[in-house]
Amino acid sequence: MRVILQRVDEASVEINGKTHNTIGKGLLILVGIEESDHDEDIEWLSKKIVNLRIFNDENNIMNLSVKDIDGEILIVSQFTLHALTKKGNRPSYIRAAKPEIAIPIYEKFTKSVSTKLGKKVKTGVFGAHMLVKLVNNGPVTIIMDSKQKDF
Repeated sequence: MRVILQRVDEASVEINGKTHNTIGKGLLILVGIEESDHDEDIEWLSKKIVNLRIFNDENNIMNLSVKDIDGEILIVSQFTLHALTKKGNRPSYIRAAKPEIAIPIYEKFTKSVSTKLGKKVKTGVFGAHMLVKLVNNGPVTIIMDSKQKDF
C-alpha cells in the first residue's frame, strides 16, 4: 500500500458537483492499493498514520499526532499512486489492484484507521471521479509505502 499523507487545515471531496465529505484540521490521505497488499500492510500503515507526529505542539515543534490534536481524517482511493513511468509517456497502472481486490482492502484500511483514531474517518467514493480540495498546512506532505518500511 502506498499513501500520500497531507497535513491540512481543511479538505473536501466533491462528486458530480456536490460535496461528498469534508474535514477540518487533520490529514488527507490518498491511498493506492496493490494486489500484493494484505492485513500486515493495513496494520502497519494505519498504526503509523494515526501516531505520526507531524502537528505542532505549543513550542511550534512537530511533536503531536492527529490523534493527539483530536484531528479528522479524509481517506481517498487513488490507483494512480502505483503508476509506472519508466517506459514511454503513458503511465502504466499494472501494479494497481483491480476493484474486486482493492475495495475490500480499502474498506479494511479505512476501518483500521478509524479504530486506531477512535472516531469515524471520512472517505471519498472508490472508483468515482472526484474533485479533491485541500488547504495544506506547512506544507507538510509525506509519502509512505508499506513495502518500503525500512526507508
